[in-house]
Amino acid sequence: MMNTMHVKVTRKTVEAAGIVSLELAALDGAPALPPFSAGAHVDVHLGEKLVRQYSLCNDQVEQHRYQIAVLRDPKSRGGSNAVHDTVQVGDVLTISPPRNHFALVPARRTLLLAGGIGVTPLLCMAERLSRIGAVFELHYCSRSQESTAFRGRILTSSFASRVRFHFDDGAPQQKLDLATLLAKPEADTHIYLCGPGGFIDHVRTTAAGLGWPADQIHLEYFGAAVTAITDDAAFEVRLASSGKCYAIPPGRTVTTVLAEQGIEIPVACEQGVCGTCLTRVLDGLPQHRDVYLTDEERSRNDQFTPCCSRALGPTLVLDL
Repeated sequence: MMNTMHVKVTRKTVEAAGIVSLELAALDGAPALPPFSAGAHVDVHLGEKLVRQYSLCNDQVEQHRYQIAVLRDPKSRGGSNAVHDTVQVGDVLTISPPRNHFALVPARRTLLLAGGIGVTPLLCMAERLSRIGAVFELHYCSRSQESTAFRGRILTSSFASRVRFHFDDGAPQQKLDLATLLAKPEADTHIYLCGPGGFIDHVRTTAAGLGWPADQIHLEYFGAAVTAITDDAAFEVRLASSGKCYAIPPGRTVTTVLAEQGIEIPVACEQGVCGTCLTRVLDGLPQHRDVYLTDEERSRNDQFTPCCSRALGPTLVLDL
């Protein structure tokens, strides 16, 4: 069972069209919450078996609160609708302590590239980089000024001069010119990306084509692309602890089938984005369908995300 804690919603604010933020404070009135670092997120429990991950977007020196922001997703599977329609000031929420799989690394120069609501972890990074006097730029792409969360906060911040806004409905000359921005790979520059899958894939492809090394590009998806799977094949998983085997038919996930047998694997995003369900593979070849593992990690085939990934052979032996 993952560690959890209770917090109170002390403020709910409309930050832009379709985006609200929540401010969370300690339930017992304690002056400090567990510390976090730029790029961290928390798991937020929004109902029975409904857990979603949201990045912390406030300055990491603020120990009295956590701030998250949530975009209403028209294809919501429950999480964003719950935040927008159900959660109110005064409510008590269960969350995890902060975790960070998207941490800043020391660099002479840092480029932060945000797509829409993907600005949330990068905003926290900008606060941190500004505070320590680092060299950085934040490029914030959004559909319009009206859909740009935290624009007022950014414009009045200490790092406002380092931020460039790029609006889809704006003039051509203000749109993000990746070919120019990334034209010359620099060994001491690191790039951080966060946003929708299409935005991240476009930046990654452009950067790779211009010669940027993969280890200088850090990313966090806010959702995996939904793709039609037509080649699902049945397979089975065997649990190393008991030797029991369970059939996984086409169209059903490992986590769902095992849960029906009383074998719970912690899940959150259920899209292969967050890594919460990551499970060791002792034998067999996974068919990776996540966006969490790096190419190098996938090539080892010693772990997979059972919320969405499958098998390329008849059996996977799991460390369960």
